[in-house]
Amino acid sequence: MSLTLVTILLFAVFGVLLFLGVPISVSILASSIVTALSSLSWDQVTFITVQKMCTGVESFSLLAVPLFILAGNIMNNGGIARRLVNLAQLLVGKVPGSMAQANILGNMLFGALSGSSVAAASAMGGCIAPIEEENGYDPAYSAAANIASAPTGLLIPPTSAFIVYSTVAGGVSISTLFMAGYLPGFLMGGACMLVAFIMAKRMGMKPTPVKLDGSVWKVVWDAIPSLLLIVIVIGGIVGGAFTATEGAGVAVLYCLILSIVYKSITFKSFMEILLNSAKTSGIILFLISASSAMSFVMAYAGIPEAISNGLLSLTENKYIILLLMNVILLVVGMFMDITPAILIFTPIFLPIAMKFGMTDIQFGVMLIFNMCLGNITPPVGSVLFVGCGIGHVTIEQVTPKLIPYFVVLVIALLMVTFIPGISLWIPQLLGLI
Repeated sequence: MSLTLVTILLFAVFGVLLFLGVPISVSILASSIVTALSSLSWDQVTFITVQKMCTGVESFSLLAVPLFILAGNIMNNGGIARRLVNLAQLLVGKVPGSMAQANILGNMLFGALSGSSVAAASAMGGCIAPIEEENGYDPAYSAAANIASAPTGLLIPPTSAFIVYSTVAGGVSISTLFMAGYLPGFLMGGACMLVAFIMAKRMGMKPTPVKLDGSVWKVVWDAIPSLLLIVIVIGGIVGGAFTATEGAGVAVLYCLILSIVYKSITFKSFMEILLNSAKTSGIILFLISASSAMSFVMAYAGIPEAISNGLLSLTENKYIILLLMNVILLVVGMFMDITPAILIFTPIFLPIAMKFGMTDIQFGVMLIFNMCLGNITPPVGSVLFVGCGIGHVTIEQVTPKLIPYFVVLVIALLMVTFIPGISLWIPQLLGLI
């Protein structure tokens, strides 16, 4: 079968299965098997598929993924969110739309701790939404600020997205990726704060009086133990004290001790957290396993090279190629979750990006940034649905308020794409590259 027919077969079967509502991991695996059968025998396909699925998750680095998921779930149920909300309110001060600003800053802080955009949207939004409602905030305005800023935790480390990318990209340094995510993450959060401020001014919103649980020093003191997690985990990984996987284990232990000290976790709730973490981890690891099989099929058929040659045949202009890649990834992010998108499109686009002088570190940041925007866009934007549920608004109500955020975040994405220093300055400063 020709390369064109193989490519059409793979993506046609995959698209049809997704349209029928088949889980994405099963769709990936089924489309890979059907496509492989066009060239190989059934015995060869079953043997190679199982082998690739096993080797795809046979990585010490990937152990960090379920551990960081567990740490994030403990934090989400461990009383940490409320303390970070108080700190965010204190840091924001008296500005128009201050509660929305506190929400954004809180998402940056909590997202950096939990590594989960959905956890940040639910934890921060759940704490701040009632306060915003009491102060007469437009629910759509509040929900849009929460939704747009929640994915910052996918860029600000520690985050499992970079660990998955590192595995697929051939063992790119996780500590370097972590450091590369800071400035883009702050850029994303800062862009959201700018939009929230401008919208608040136009709506004539007044600063919300800051009501804190205790004195200023108590608020800071209560938040320090939570923030120390970042120092311990990231400092240990970058300093070489432990690997990313060991750092994830330290994060679990630290969060558990902190939750026990705060008396916000019980044995029953801990068992529920373990069960939920196991379910989420199983879904993600099976996705990685299935995507490994698809990666083999694509490589065997020569699909990445064909797509690369196709793009390069259109133009040799670096800026147009990178722009096209961003457009494709933005569209992909609207329909596909972050993990399978990383696993499928990294081997396709990374070689193209590196041909035009982009490092694997900068490409990883650009890819994750694209997927952050996919988190807030329909039809598969998980953060969009969670944020609407927390804010008690419909997608139709929040969309007009969300569009300005999306426009500014796309501009920030283009800055990350075309200004290498945004991603590489901190790693270079620390001597990591």
